[in-house]
Amino acid sequence: MSTMTAALYDGAGSMKITQIPAPVAGPGEALVSVRTVGICGSDLLMNADRTDADTMPAGHEVAGEIVAVGDGVDHVAVGRRVAIDTIGLGRACQQCWYCRTGQYRSCTDRTPESGGAFAQYMTRLADGCFPLRENLSWQEGALVEPLAVSIHGMRRGDLKSGETVAILGAGNIGLTAVASARAMGAGRILVTARHPHQADMARKLGADIAVTPEGDALQDALLEVTEGRGADLTLETVGGRTNATLQQAVDVTRVQGRIAVLGGFHAPITLDWLPPLLKEQSFIFSSCYSVMDGRHDFELAIEMMASGNVNLRQMVTHELPLAEIQRGFDTAYDKTSGSIKVQIHS
Repeated sequence: MSTMTAALYDGAGSMKITQIPAPVAGPGEALVSVRTVGICGSDLLMNADRTDADTMPAGHEVAGEIVAVGDGVDHVAVGRRVAIDTIGLGRACQQCWYCRTGQYRSCTDRTPESGGAFAQYMTRLADGCFPLRENLSWQEGALVEPLAVSIHGMRRGDLKSGETVAILGAGNIGLTAVASARAMGAGRILVTARHPHQADMARKLGADIAVTPEGDALQDALLEVTEGRGADLTLETVGGRTNATLQQAVDVTRVQGRIAVLGGFHAPITLDWLPPLLKEQSFIFSSCYSVMDGRHDFELAIEMMASGNVNLRQMVTHELPLAEIQRGFDTAYDKTSGSIKVQIHS
């Protein structure tokens, strides 16, 4: 196997199918046959802002089968079905201070990028390949990564049992945040959703109330269910180029409440810091996943899904082969298509 099929962004608005050299598992690595990869909102935003072409494939919401291993990896791993932490543990040196404390995303000596999952094969360090339970499908395996992002946000935000949680946004991370909040013991969960099909999915995943992000709908609903206090914990999952959702988070969160920011902001943002100061609110930033209290967020995500406490399979609205990845991107962009999670299958 000297070449493989991959999809590369061409810098002009399209994903192009091409042949590139196939990766080979190096020391400590696993070669994974990609079975399913999700199109993430960050993939859409990355392409929208770029004029340069890919030199290697992207794609990080991945499940696949280990088909070969490099030196130092037990061959018993071959044939294992896995979800892959492509960003943190899958590239971590495990020697630096950050790795020793489980903060693999911040590793100071990460292995070189070898390409993502918009391809037939990919490599990552074997330690970053998390075994899937037998009862999880490939589709569910590729949803481990976005669920882990939301679990990390809940843990960073110190969610306590019975607390009222507000989730701003009902994209993929907003929806997995609903599911993780419900599984982790939240009381009432309120979410903003721009599109009716997103609101419907939020309710299916455990939201008590789904409202429009416009106006005071969320604040009014929160005040009604919390005796006028507001949310104990608010997760911002939208990001963007304005401070609108950050301001909304301040408005709907109670005095001494917590605001966890998961959304990616792609421009400098200003905010009037006096209101959160007077309310003594805490802003907490959450990026990707790590080990907390001895457990990796991927482990918790797999456990939640395998136990049946979280059913994310219903989020997958569209499935397409790698050859039709551009149609997948078009579908993911166009919310009038009813798309929630678009996945690509090799």
